[in-house]
Amino acid sequence: MKSCPDCVAVDKQAEGNPQYEVIDIGEHVRYLKEFLRLRDTNAVFDEARREGYAGIPCFVLEDGTVTLNPKEAGLSSTEVAESCRIDGNGC
Repeated sequence: MKSCPDCVAVDKQAEGNPQYEVIDIGEHVRYLKEFLRLRDTNAVFDEARREGYAGIPCFVLEDGTVTLNPKEAGLSSTEVAESCRIDGNGC
């Protein structure tokens, strides 16, 4: 999502690289629904849900593995921005 600082950082890293397909879940409700279905059913998001984070950016690797770690997707690490918390605390 363009309103997520970590997502913007990831998007800049992936820009122009055909190895990545960046999907902005804020662009269309269809993408948001797909993300929520993934988030609600995948244990990778357990801590994010528990701590009040949205769980973005997330990465679905070629083998179907889901991770929240940019390094596992071949990108540089990003700091988790407090602005992505459900309670609105942070930035």
